[in-house]
Amino acid sequence: MFRFESDRELIESFRSRDRRVIEMPEGITFPLFVRDYLAWTETSGARVYLIFSAPGSRKPIGIIFRREPPGGEPTYRMCEWCHSYGTSAEVGMMTTDVDNKRRVGVTLCNDLHCKQKLEDAADRSGRHPLPFLEQLNARMFRFAQEALGIEPVAQPVA
Repeated sequence: MFRFESDRELIESFRSRDRRVIEMPEGITFPLFVRDYLAWTETSGARVYLIFSAPGSRKPIGIIFRREPPGGEPTYRMCEWCHSYGTSAEVGMMTTDVDNKRRVGVTLCNDLHCKQKLEDAADRSGRHPLPFLEQLNARMFRFAQEALGIEPVAQPVA
């Protein structure tokens, strides 16, 4: 969980290299309380924005992904974060820059609505969604840590 008091705080959750290309989501108001994560797609649909926090942290981490266009015949794929299956129009390769010379990719739901899919699956099976959402958050952070070198920030002791 985290909270943004202004658009400036939201923008600062992204790496400095990404801040110049941010397109704010429509209809957003501040203060903004985010329980699990915040994801939106820019108007053109080329970029997908994700803000989440490391497990046990309240410091938001922003990543901007580029959608890779599906090529060829439609295929079925699995999202690496929520493990939902979908066609190549629903689940595809998302990439993000590590630096000026390297880009990394991961197969994800194109709209990053993993949370809704996990909550729906938990509801249908009569289970509580919290453990599934915690696993989703851990997978998001593992990607940020392993692929982008983002480290968790220690929380001050209250």
